[in-house]
Amino acid sequence: MTGPSRWRGTGDTLLAIAAGGALGGSARYALLLLVPHTGAGFPWATFSANVTGSFAMGVLAVLVSRAVRPHRLVRPFLGVGVLGGFTTFSTYAVDTLGLVGAGTAGTALVYLAATLVGALAAVWAGAALARALTDRSWGARA
Repeated sequence: MTGPSRWRGTGDTLLAIAAGGALGGSARYALLLLVPHTGAGFPWATFSANVTGSFAMGVLAVLVSRAVRPHRLVRPFLGVGVLGGFTTFSTYAVDTLGLVGAGTAGTALVYLAATLVGALAAVWAGAALARALTDRSWGARA
């Protein structure tokens, strides 16, 4: 499918993503206001957003895959929109370069590794928790 027909019926999906992104981005901004980054120190707000967002994505992936018939906008709204707006790879990269530029390469390496390991562990833990909870309450369906 090419051209305009390819986009037919996607308006509500784009609106769901935009609304979710506004919520997720606003939540991340609020977190940055609560835990400001000084430049040379560890960027706790971005780290926390990426790790907790990864945990939530693990939970969401399992819940959506195990739901009998989830609404078609659940994944775009929550996954792409809210969690995509809340988590941030670009700020992670900029923070890492900022730490190197501030002469704190050791902190940059710790941040780089901790975010990668933390986010992967969090998505795994979120999925495992959701599987365990849904196995108990729904029975193993997936």
